[in-house]
Amino acid sequence: MINSPDQQAVDAAITSRRSIRAFLPTPLAREDIEQLLQVAARAPSGTNTQPWKVYVLTGGKKQHLSERILAAHTDPEQARLHTEEYAYYPREWVSPYVDRRRKVGWDLYALLGLTRENKQGMAAQHGRNYAFFDAPVGLIFTIDRILEQGSWLDYGMFLQNIMVAARGRGLDTCPQAAFTQYHKIIRDVLELPDNEMVVCGMSLGYADPGRIENTLITEREPAAHFVKFVE
Repeated sequence: MINSPDQQAVDAAITSRRSIRAFLPTPLAREDIEQLLQVAARAPSGTNTQPWKVYVLTGGKKQHLSERILAAHTDPEQARLHTEEYAYYPREWVSPYVDRRRKVGWDLYALLGLTRENKQGMAAQHGRNYAFFDAPVGLIFTIDRILEQGSWLDYGMFLQNIMVAARGRGLDTCPQAAFTQYHKIIRDVLELPDNEMVVCGMSLGYADPGRIENTLITEREPAAHFVKFVE
């Protein structure tokens, strides 16, 4: 069995990655963010198309975007006017996917002391997405509309590279599809060109070790359940 320091470091970065939902305010240097994204850009892409584009938000611009989205999110009339441009989740939920979705949701709410009856508390927790969970850096990812499904697969590898490279630097992340609902607000604040579509957002920074929501570690199926060796 392969067992080298490099393998151990890579495995540790991958297996320690999790979605962090509370960050410390510790700022990140611009050159460190740039280096992380440069490393992540080594992700493979079909015929080297490199379909990713990243908007790095800090300070006032990040706060302004958060305030605009939260204002819409907390107003039911406004929230209904905002819908996703693409279907991230299935149109119809079936097992085992719906079971996994429910489990992670209720595990998080249980840690936070939120019961099924506390709809307001659950909505407030969901709203924390739009403050990037208080992370010092917010990332918004876009893709050219002319690109097809293969480029979206490539994009996933780029996003994973960011999250693993962040762990290698002692940083944490939370990838967030929640931002896609408010793509019109994002387009306005970031002045996106018409050809760019919002893929997702991501929080980046140092995890707050004192927050109970950061103790959540989601389960994974053993490889034997999803792998079939064919000889």
